[in-house]
Amino acid sequence: MKARNIAIGLVASAFLMTSCGMGGQKKSENESKTETKSAAVQEEVALNSLSEEEKAEGWKLLFNGENFDGWRGYGKESVPGAWTIEEDAIKINGSGQGEAGAEDGGDIIYDEKFQNFELKFDWKVSKGGNSGIFYLAREIEDLPIWRSAPEYQILDNVNHLDAQLGKDGNRQSASLYDLIPAKPQNSKGWGEWNSGSIIVYKGTVIHKQNGEVVLEYHLWTPEWEEMIENSKFKGWTEMINAGGEERMGYIGLQDHGDDVWFRNIKLKVME
Repeated sequence: MKARNIAIGLVASAFLMTSCGMGGQKKSENESKTETKSAAVQEEVALNSLSEEEKAEGWKLLFNGENFDGWRGYGKESVPGAWTIEEDAIKINGSGQGEAGAEDGGDIIYDEKFQNFELKFDWKVSKGGNSGIFYLAREIEDLPIWRSAPEYQILDNVNHLDAQLGKDGNRQSASLYDLIPAKPQNSKGWGEWNSGSIIVYKGTVIHKQNGEVVLEYHLWTPEWEEMIENSKFKGWTEMINAGGEERMGYIGLQDHGDDVWFRNIKLKVME
C-alpha cells in the first residue's frame, strides 16, 4: 500500500512538473506575441518614418523630422526663415498679420511634381489657426500658389472666422477650400493632432480626415469648371486647369500668418 502511494505521488509530481513546464512555455509564447505586437505598434506610430509595409508599397517620406531636405519656398531657392522644425514637425511661425504677413514667411513646396498619388500627413493648429495644403500646384511667375492649386483647408473651426464664412461649411478643416465642405466634420480642437489624406487619381480627388472620407470630386470636368465659376475663384483659368497640361504639380504648405505644425508627411505614387 505504501509503495502504491509512493508511485501515485511520483506520477502526480511528474504531472505537476510537466504542467508547470507547459505553463511556462505558454507564458513565454504569450510574452513573445505581446512583444511582437508592441514592436508592430511602435513601428506604426514612429514619427516621420516609413514602416516596412509602407516601404514595400512604395511610399516616399517627404519630411524626415530633422531638416527641410526636398523643400523650398514657393518661387524661391530656399525655405523662408519663418518655417522651423519643432516637436518633430515642420512649423510655420505665424506673423499674426494674416496670410504671408511675415517678411521671412511665405508658402513652401516640396520640390518634385506629382500626378497620381496618395498623400498622408498629420496637422495641428494654434488657437484660431489657419493654413492649407495645396496640390497639383504650378509655379507661375507673379502669381501666388493658390491661383493654380486646389487647397485642403487646415483650420481651427471653433475660433477662426473662416469657419463661419463661405457656403455650408466649405471653409472648415479638410474642405476643398471655398468649394466643397468636408462631411462629416470630424476635426479635433486646436492643439490636438489630426490626420489627413489627399488622393488624386486620373482626376478623381478624395479628402480624408481622421480616418474618414469627407469629400470626393472630379477635376477637369464641366462640373469642376462650373463649380469654379460659382466661387470666389471665378475666372481663374489657372485653377480650372489645375496641374496644367501635364496634369501634375507640387505639394505646398501654406503660410496664413498663424502657428501650424505638419508631420508624418508621406506620399505614394499611383500609376
